Amino acid sequence: MLKEAVNFSKLDIEDGWELAPGAGPGIEMKMLSGYLDEDKKVGVRTRLIRFLPGSFNTEVFVHDYWEEVYMIRGSITLGNNVGENRKITTECHAYACRPPGTNHGPFRSDEGCLFLEIQYYNK
Repeated sequence: MLKEAVNFSKLDIEDGWELAPGAGPGIEMKMLSGYLDEDKKVGVRTRLIRFLPGSFNTEVFVHDYWEEVYMIRGSITLGNNVGENRKITTECHAYACRPPGTNHGPFRSDEGCLFLEIQYYNK
């Protein structure tokens, strides 16, 4: 089974946040369903990601799983104008699909933002 069934239930959007691993201070996640095992390269997870106002990271990310992201609110600036990594600011509502091996980042959100993120292996 890919994921367990989850019925509609009230979601406390203020509670249950934790720092997103490797993402930087002020960048938090709230797991909604599933799991992703990066060692075994299986699974799918759905989570919320939020950048608190002024949050940023300095890393360029690349991973071996698919990632789909829908920005619910706020805005985010991707890139740093180093080499071909152009700096682009995107406002909500926006969508991105990143196949395995896609470079993305660094990120900054001056006003803060909220994403729905789905990550999965397709093997």
